[in-house]
Amino acid sequence: MRRGPCIGADGHCPFGAVAVLSAAGKVVHRDRCPTTIPALGGVVRAVARPRPLVIDEGPRAGWLWRHRRGAVDPRVVGDPRRNRLIAPDGDQDGDPDAAKLARLLRGGFVQAVHQRESLERAAFKQPVARYHHRVRQHGVLIREKGDVAVADRPALRGRLPAGAARRELVAAPGVSDDARAEQEGAWRKRLVQSAQAAAAVRRSQELPGVGWARAAALYAYRDTPWRYRSKAALGKYLGIGRERRRWGSGPEHWGVPRRAHRRLQGTTRGAARSAAASGGNPFADRSRRWAEQGRSAKLARRNVARALAAALGGRWRNGSTYRPEWVGAAAAAPTATPAPR
Repeated sequence: MRRGPCIGADGHCPFGAVAVLSAAGKVVHRDRCPTTIPALGGVVRAVARPRPLVIDEGPRAGWLWRHRRGAVDPRVVGDPRRNRLIAPDGDQDGDPDAAKLARLLRGGFVQAVHQRESLERAAFKQPVARYHHRVRQHGVLIREKGDVAVADRPALRGRLPAGAARRELVAAPGVSDDARAEQEGAWRKRLVQSAQAAAAVRRSQELPGVGWARAAALYAYRDTPWRYRSKAALGKYLGIGRERRRWGSGPEHWGVPRRAHRRLQGTTRGAARSAAASGGNPFADRSRRWAEQGRSAKLARRNVARALAAALGGRWRNGSTYRPEWVGAAAAAPTATPAPR
């Protein structure tokens, strides 16, 4: 439990709620101020150091978090799924939420949400998310060359879910297929240029099963190789690790984590499937060996995904190129000390 004052901020547009707790845990100040850096800074500077700040996760949380660097110690963006105290209690007018956020921080119950240190890294994530949403949002994958012939387009639209309203989401009046294809091509070109400019993306593409889209997604959503305290924590976040479950005094069970980052999970598993299917690489050899040992195809794919995630993380941390002989031999790879942040 923190002994000094704590600040909670629940940023809304255009106004946000701020609450300050004293060292004794009492609310000593409430304010509704414009959601701007100067306005929030005025509230923060009135509190004596140390003055930890917790911000509720939302569209502006990363922006506020980056601009409060050096002004508070520490600054945390709280995970709303873990802050169960906020959602079910009465009306949500902003002010009570800020005080509860500060109390959760004071008690040590806030689960931090990772934020990107720079605006450039945050901006890179947006086109990656837009690309994946645009390509996969309707569950119908059509190659670009399959949509060129105008005569074939009605049959392709017929594969979409039934209902005129749903189909209009794809073929809205006044927006032609050719215009959308041109726009998507421009997005793809810009995204590829941005991705190839990052050394971590280029190194990731050296591994089998990892193309530019998967490498860009891993780079955008993982953000930094130092984000996870261990391989086990990374495996749980990717949805490919193991999680221990136990109810009361019953036996322990090990299973796949139920909560994971879905996009990273799909990206990592997809890369593992591609690597195992392509052959001629250590991941495919491992998959074949596990199958020969009688392990299920599902377990073999998950093991390949773990090995691939470890190889990706290792290359990212130490900045080395991909070497097949290093797969599964972590002790042989050079290590590096995390850069100061």
